[in-house]
Amino acid sequence: MSRVPEFVVAIPARYASTRLPGKPLALIAGEPMVLHVARRALDAGAREVWVATDDARIAEAVAGLTGIHVAMTDPAHASGTDRLAECARQAGWADDVIVVNLQGDEPFAPAEGIQAVATILADSGAPMATLATLVEDAPTLFDPNVVKLVRTAQGDALYFSRAPIPWHRDGFAASRDVLPAGQWLRHIGIYGYRAGFLQQFAGMPPGNLEQIESLEQLRVLEAGFRIAVGLSPAPFPPGIDTPEDLHRAEARMRAGQ
Repeated sequence: MSRVPEFVVAIPARYASTRLPGKPLALIAGEPMVLHVARRALDAGAREVWVATDDARIAEAVAGLTGIHVAMTDPAHASGTDRLAECARQAGWADDVIVVNLQGDEPFAPAEGIQAVATILADSGAPMATLATLVEDAPTLFDPNVVKLVRTAQGDALYFSRAPIPWHRDGFAASRDVLPAGQWLRHIGIYGYRAGFLQQFAGMPPGNLEQIESLEQLRVLEAGFRIAVGLSPAPFPPGIDTPEDLHRAEARMRAGQ
């Protein structure tokens, strides 16, 4: 992989959350989650870090952190992509700027992973890039809350699904408790795109596959665009979606991890 290109980070941080209301402001080691995420982006060496939010309380939570910009965005946005597209317009980024979309519930995102998605985008020439990591146990593979993916030999995404893909016909016929020989990939929800493609993506109508799987990235594949996928160079813990996840994050942070 070549040297890390210049990039910016945009963090969508919506106040409402079905399973964890006010999630960006949930405290971890005494500080709001969104503050931890913003620090991760700064540690990765982003040229600019923006928090795209719909709530003044979230803006206030990061106001004291040097190097953080805030975009107050429309509360009616249907997705984080729409929110980031508005953020990019407010920031005035040129079409060729590399934008890394770091989710606001990733307080343990490794700097190497943030840098990697920017590098993969630049090296591949694809309009969009993301990361994956190996699935190591059967419960994870069969969990519909865990997004799986398959990719080409060149590293481009073929499909993303909540189902276990690829389906090992013989292995899963014998047992679904142990992974048979093979390789399965868990999608990591971090994205890179050029600012111009971000606007194009946000302007696309939702695709049929996207609506079936409830996975926004399928809109890009169904429209015929490439998504380059690389393996994360460092452990990338799952994001925080539930109170249980929050308790685990608190313990992890207290342990200095």
